[in-house]
Amino acid sequence: MLTIGKLAEAAGVKVPTIRYYEQIGLLPPPERSAGNQRLYGHRAEERLAFIRHARDLGFPLEAIRDLLSLSDRPEQSCEAADAIARAQLSAVQARIGRLRALEAELERMIGQCAHGTIADCRVIEVLGDHAHCVHEHRKEP
Repeated sequence: MLTIGKLAEAAGVKVPTIRYYEQIGLLPPPERSAGNQRLYGHRAEERLAFIRHARDLGFPLEAIRDLLSLSDRPEQSCEAADAIARAQLSAVQARIGRLRALEAELERMIGQCAHGTIADCRVIEVLGDHAHCVHEHRKEP
């Protein structure tokens, strides 16, 4: 059995993260020692590693909750898991598209710089008025 500190160290997360995952139900409540210290077994360590890896891949917490629910029923078809992964891939591809547009806009803005004074600075001008941009790159809400 691992204490919360040892589990955090093993998974590469902070102790408050583990407590948060418990609070929102991604990790089940741990066993407790006689002194009321949290104690975690191998299953909790595996589940936390799963969550950490999914977070590293950018999955939102609700998708992780759904994936964990699916993993708890291994006899099911993996169609739902595939759909969740496809949705995440689509979100990543959309983000990459926005980042490429952002990159192009920054390159264009810097390329138009005349190295004069701030009064004539294209960077300041473009940042002050989105209408000067060629690409759409507004951050999603």
